[in-house]
Order: sequence, then C-alpha cells, then structure tokens
Amino acid sequence: MTTKTKKVLIALGVILSVVVLARVALAGKGGGGSGREVRTETVARRDLVSTVTASGKIEPKRKVDISADLSGRVIQVAVEEGQWVNRGDLLLRIDPTQYQAAARSAEAAVAQARAREAQSRAQLLKAQSDVRRAEFLSQGRDLIPAQEAENARTLAQVAQAELQGARFAIQQAQASLSEARDNLSKTTIRAPMSGRVTRLNIEEGETAIIGTMNNPGSLLLTVADLSVMETKVKVDETDVPRISIGDSAVVRIDAFTGRTFTGRVTRIANSALQTAASQAGSDQQSVDYEVVVTLDNPPAELRPDLSATAEIVTEQRPAALAVPIIALTVRDSAGKRFRSADEADKDEGAPQDADAGKRRRESEEVQGVFIMREGKAVWVPVETGITGDEYFEVTRGLRGGEVVVSGTFQAVRELEDGDPVRTAEPARERDKGVKGS
Repeated sequence: MTTKTKKVLIALGVILSVVVLARVALAGKGGGGSGREVRTETVARRDLVSTVTASGKIEPKRKVDISADLSGRVIQVAVEEGQWVNRGDLLLRIDPTQYQAAARSAEAAVAQARAREAQSRAQLLKAQSDVRRAEFLSQGRDLIPAQEAENARTLAQVAQAELQGARFAIQQAQASLSEARDNLSKTTIRAPMSGRVTRLNIEEGETAIIGTMNNPGSLLLTVADLSVMETKVKVDETDVPRISIGDSAVVRIDAFTGRTFTGRVTRIANSALQTAASQAGSDQQSVDYEVVVTLDNPPAELRPDLSATAEIVTEQRPAALAVPIIALTVRDSAGKRFRSADEADKDEGAPQDADAGKRRRESEEVQGVFIMREGKAVWVPVETGITGDEYFEVTRGLRGGEVVVSGTFQAVRELEDGDPVRTAEPARERDKGVKGS
C-alpha cells in the first residue's frame, strides 16, 4: 500500500468519525434524552359523538310485490316500469278463457241443483198428501191396513231428507260458482295502492305462474310509494343494545357522491336476520339485526335497492375529557404488560401453564394510559365512557392537562410503568436541523 493510499484512508476515517459524532449530537439535541421515542398529546375536553355504522339498502316504506293467484298466459300488460298508477288502475290481464268456461259450468251446476231441489220439494208435497190420505182411511174406518199408513209416513220422511240434501247441493254449487267467479276476476290484476311501478318482470305473451313466498320467479311487478323512504341496515349484535328508537342518523348513498341525508331510527328488529350460514347450522357466522332508518325529505330521484351506509348517533358528550383511542391500553395492576407463554419461558427459564396465564390475565386486566412525567412513562388506570371517532371519554383517572403517550402503536403496546421515554422530534424541526448542519 502506497503512502498516498494510506493518507486517503486516514482522511476517510476522520470524515466518517465526524459524521457519526454529528449524528449523535443531533439525536441527543432533538430527542430530549434517552429512552423510547414516543408521540404525545395533552388531555383536553372535546365534544364526543358515539356512532354505530352499518350498511344496507334503500327501500320504500310501503310497497306491494304483486304475484298471480292463478296460472295463465298474459294477454295484456297495461303499464310500464316507472309509471305512476292509482289504486284500482289496470295493471295486466291473464287469458280468462278457461276460467270463463269454469264459471259457466258452475252456473249450470247451480241451476241443476235448483231444479233437483224443486223436484224434491214436489215429491215431499206428494208424500205428505199420501200420509194425510192414508191416515184418514186407516183411522176408524179400516179401509186400508195400518201398515200402508206407516209406509206413507216413511216415504214422507225420505222425501224430506231428499229435499234437505237438494238444498245442501245448491249451497255447494253456489260455493263452486263463487270460487269460479273469483278465479275469473283474478285474471284482471289491478293496483292495490297508489304508487310507482318500480319493477316489471312480465311481458305480454309470457305465462304467469302462481306466486309463492320462496319463489322470486313468480313476482310479476312491484308498486311502491316513494314518498317515504327507509334505509334498512344490518347491525352487529354487539351494537344493537346501544341503539334506541328515535336516534338520529346520517345516511350516505353510494349513488349520490358527496351528499348526505338525515333520518331517524324507526324500527329495531326483535329477531336476527336469517343468513345462509345460519340456515346451514354453521357456528362460524356473525349475528346481525335489521335496523330501519326513515329518511327526512328524501329526494324524488331516490330509487329502491341503492346501497347506503348509515351512521347512527347513539350518544353525545359535549366538553368531555378525552384521550386518543390509540393511547388506551391494557396492563396488569402494576402497569406491567402481559407476556406470552414463550416470553415467560425465556424470562423465568421454565415452562409456564398457558391456562393459568390466561386466568391471571383475565383477573388482573386493567385499562389505562401512560402519561409523561420527568422523562418516564407512568401508568395511570382510567375508566372510560363513550367512544368517539378518534377519542375515548375518560370518566375517572385523569383531570385534564396531562401529557399522554399517543403513539406509536408499537410503543404503547410494549411500554411498562417507569420506562424512560422521550418525545418524538417533529419532522420539520428534524429537517431544519439537518439542513443547518
């Protein structure tokens, strides 16, 4: 190695030493001491709003899904999708030919039953006359045997029963006629309410099938009143107890970007929604309840089935003492974090009972925050109230003005009572110091 090369290496070493010393000096100046670098925030009073957020769809409060009560070919569709209809307006017709024939057959059956009833009445009158004559001839005159008089009375009783049966036959025929006429009337479908046709699933010439609850293919059309609209959302079981009838809500609809709508909770379901997983008997499914939010002054362009998200306001706390959500953590009563079984094995050098550790954690868990005091993180247990978007309400443990450790997440997770800490240097101050050097 030449002398020149040695001089270059020595110079580089000196430069590197100076750079390292400068970095150390800057770190000491900016960090304010040794210890873990953390973010902090001063405990202050804030207006907190606790909300429950859930997603769902827009639905009209009143709507009627119309299905056919009988099968047949559709010969006329009198409306179009989106059309306004009044109660009683014609919607569509089903081919009535076979139902007209059934009604005429039923009318003939009634006429036939009436004729049989008239015949039975005449037979009864004749039988009653024979009884009177037989009784006249047999009593005191002995012109005919007593047996003939008894036979006449029996025939009169039979005629009376036949007349009663004929009358029942008339009632049966009339019932069949009413059913046939009812079926015939059902071939003409009219609007059950005033509203807009929001769905039309049938075309002229197609065959309508009898509607069933579990067969969406049988739905012909839907008429809805769009003047009152609702947001039906699915709320997790853990949030349902926080919601009450009358709670205000802010609704955001995906189709109306940048706009919000107000409303109030008008219904909370008493039973959980039946999902495919729950029907299959799976244990790995969430339980949701339907909550209905009725919108205030919905716009005319609002349509059913639009995706929406509702933020339901459950509680409000004006000027509440608050700490950042990230600052709240869990420790034991001494402010020490709970170690995993592997960490405990390393610390104590012997295998630990995992169940015992779990029981200990459950019995000793205390929630609280770390406050800055003379360069150390001091553990302070607290009690909390409602939860806002970014802050917890503190009901006990703090008085306001304390400086709490609010980050990073990893720092809050690993700190213990008494650990040395230093405030993180703001980014702009760091940049200024580097440029000045």
